[in-house]
Amino acid sequence: MSSPALNLLLDDLADAGRLDDPAAVLTGFAEWAESSGRALYPHQEEAAEHIFCGSHVIAATPTGSGKSMIALAAHLYALSREERSYYTAPLKALVSEKFFDLVDLFGAHNVGMVTGDVAVNAEAPIICCTAEILANLALREGADLDAGLVVMDEFHFYADPQRGWAWQVPLLELTRTQMVLMSATLGDVSGLRARLGEATGREVVLVDNAERPVPLEFSYAVEDTPRLLTRLLRAGRWPIYLVHFAQKEALSRAQILANTGVVEHDHRAQVAEAISGFSFGRGFGQILKKLLLAGIGVHHAGMLPRYRRLVEQLTQRGLLAVICGTDTLGVGINVPIRTVVFTSLVKYDGRRMRHLSAREFHQIAGRAGRAGFDTVGFVEVQAPEHAIEAAKAAAKAANAGKRAPKKKAPRPAGEVSWTEATFTRLVEADPEPLRSHFRFTHAMVLNVLSGTRDAAEHLVWLARACDPHPPQSTPHLRQLADIVTSLRTADVVRYVPSRRAGSTGRLELVADLPEDFALNQPLSPFALAALDLLDPGSPTYPLDVISIIEATLDDPMPLLLAQRKELRDAAYQRLRAEGVPYDERKDALDEITWPRPLAELLEPAFATYRTSNPWIAGLELAPKSVVRAMIENADTFSSLVSRLDLAHCEGVILRYLTDAYRALRQVLPPSVKTDEVTAIVTWLGDLVRAVDSSLLDEWAALAEGKRAQTSDDVAVAERAFGQDSDQETPALTTYQLSAQVRTELFRRVELLATDRIDALADLGDPGWDAAAWDEAADDLYADIDDIAIDQAARSPALVTIIASPEAADWDEAGVDVTDPSVGDLVTGDVWLARQQILDSEGEAVWQLSALVDVAASQRASHAIVHTLALAPVGMF
Repeated sequence: MSSPALNLLLDDLADAGRLDDPAAVLTGFAEWAESSGRALYPHQEEAAEHIFCGSHVIAATPTGSGKSMIALAAHLYALSREERSYYTAPLKALVSEKFFDLVDLFGAHNVGMVTGDVAVNAEAPIICCTAEILANLALREGADLDAGLVVMDEFHFYADPQRGWAWQVPLLELTRTQMVLMSATLGDVSGLRARLGEATGREVVLVDNAERPVPLEFSYAVEDTPRLLTRLLRAGRWPIYLVHFAQKEALSRAQILANTGVVEHDHRAQVAEAISGFSFGRGFGQILKKLLLAGIGVHHAGMLPRYRRLVEQLTQRGLLAVICGTDTLGVGINVPIRTVVFTSLVKYDGRRMRHLSAREFHQIAGRAGRAGFDTVGFVEVQAPEHAIEAAKAAAKAANAGKRAPKKKAPRPAGEVSWTEATFTRLVEADPEPLRSHFRFTHAMVLNVLSGTRDAAEHLVWLARACDPHPPQSTPHLRQLADIVTSLRTADVVRYVPSRRAGSTGRLELVADLPEDFALNQPLSPFALAALDLLDPGSPTYPLDVISIIEATLDDPMPLLLAQRKELRDAAYQRLRAEGVPYDERKDALDEITWPRPLAELLEPAFATYRTSNPWIAGLELAPKSVVRAMIENADTFSSLVSRLDLAHCEGVILRYLTDAYRALRQVLPPSVKTDEVTAIVTWLGDLVRAVDSSLLDEWAALAEGKRAQTSDDVAVAERAFGQDSDQETPALTTYQLSAQVRTELFRRVELLATDRIDALADLGDPGWDAAAWDEAADDLYADIDDIAIDQAARSPALVTIIASPEAADWDEAGVDVTDPSVGDLVTGDVWLARQQILDSEGEAVWQLSALVDVAASQRASHAIVHTLALAPVGMF
């Protein structure tokens, strides 16, 4: 295999003794670019010249104008000087893509990657990493970091409220490093240029004179979507991307368009032929197949990767004319687009509905027009629906010879809308100036403390330097003081007085930070510590291990909200059937959230852990049950998606399951991996691969520094946990039966809480007619005022299941096995279950004991539970 072209260039220059001549290297680069069919544009030449002169460069050039060539020139310059260079981007996907591109050009030995998930060839002279990785290294090592040059792609993320600090910190810390900052939507950077130049003593050159290779035409359309698309399709302005700001809206629009037949029959026939060999799964797969056969694509982050890839491939082949998607294309999507259509100029930003910023608008609009294919790109913005309807009414009146209504179209009350003036303002506006959102965190402070500099002095400097116009007392200084105080209180940091007169003391770490601190999953160390809290002898031990890992993962909110809805809907129907008054039903439902197993155990432990590990301040534990619930419900991926109606966000669920599988593989020590735990991890990996293997394949390939191979799509059967290869599942697995037993026990608690004696008697528990339940309830309510049925009362921690009860267990449960009405029940394959009942103060004062007939449950495929005793806790 021959060396990559840029390596050959460096080798030739070295052989000629001209490697230390920047002009010769730059000339060689320009010649290489031309020979490879990518002759440099004037602005690329200008940027490269300034880079080779040692200046900082801010490349504010339009989308499609070739910023990647400017980055290549920067890496080549650093490599010719035997300096290390970094490439940073906001997304792991962009980082890995750039990694492979640079490997192809400079050779595998010259390029490494660090993303937090993987580290490949981390000592290489060119490192690709996420912005946060470089920022953490800069905080630790400051100007001493081995970084001769840094390329920051998508630099407009500097203004991101949550992540902008990672783009700002390297500019503050790496004062000896040459910077190349690139983005199409930077806005006014005069303040940034001045501060960067003053801090580093280097010239800062702004390259913003690039001509967009494919100019844009902007239009405001007062037309409904079918009419607009028909006009654009007839004019040949496709592929068309309809931009929405919610995944559900994109899918809904695609389904509506599929029923209108906007795409011509011949076009649809070509798509049908192209997808004839593709295997579509159930759920969203069948929805997508129907859309594609109608000539309509859909593309957003909630889709499975293989479906997104299919849509991209069909569009690249010129087979899809219309794609409905979200604004993810603004961060670089692999779909060629001629026309971008904004269906709205309003988005929800996590707090409120608001107009798009000029930066957001131009970032998305810039995707229109394909260099080398189009001579112009088109951007259409649709008017709001009420304005379109008003225009239709006016046209209808005009056609009928009537006077058009003079009133403006009514805007729905309380709705944020937009007008043609909003559109004009956004088209004409430059992107907003980059604004700092710097704020200290415990992790940032500890990164500085782990370095060799005077931490106290440097942190105070950083607090002032991060603000372009610092007042005498900045909020950053107050925030810093609070963090340092908490670290000292936790004995993580100590103050060491100086022995020299007039000199201040030093802040020092009491103990070293973990080597991979802030680079990997920050709560993994807590998960390892929490595993010691579990009882390996418990029948739920394998699921409890899973729950600890799940509590450290990011929440898949669409799924959790669907779980909550499912639980609330079931509780509503049950309480309504039992005649519970509306107000009481509402109060009970408000208390129900998604399942949070082990929350009572983990949350106090986490609070204690935080006091001695304050670098996790700001992070929260998130108990949830996704993998666990799938095991307890014998779910496959498809059955979970179908049951909770989550076809629109399959990709979110798959990414969560993939993260769970990787965390289980990486975090769990061998001592925890019992046969059952290992079986669960193996099942989960097989399930993810059966749904879409690309995420795991990519992860495994990246770990070896390889590019994941694209394999043919092959349908593999999904299996529920406990299901064998013949698709046969036991009537009830142990975990399913345990979950159903908990449900049955709490059902009795709810009926007691609402005094539904008749409903309790109807359960048919042997020996428990209405009179028996009434007597037991009288005794209970003579002792307590109310029974709690809130989320805490539903906790699985209040239930104890003994699979092989002995005589002492029966005695402790208050069960007289010599009683003729009980004796026959406790023989055979049975479990003993105990449910603690909380009072209104949250105290466990009574308990309900029950027997589970395992054999009968297996035959009936649902839990058969018999109440045995209702008595105060500790009575027996």
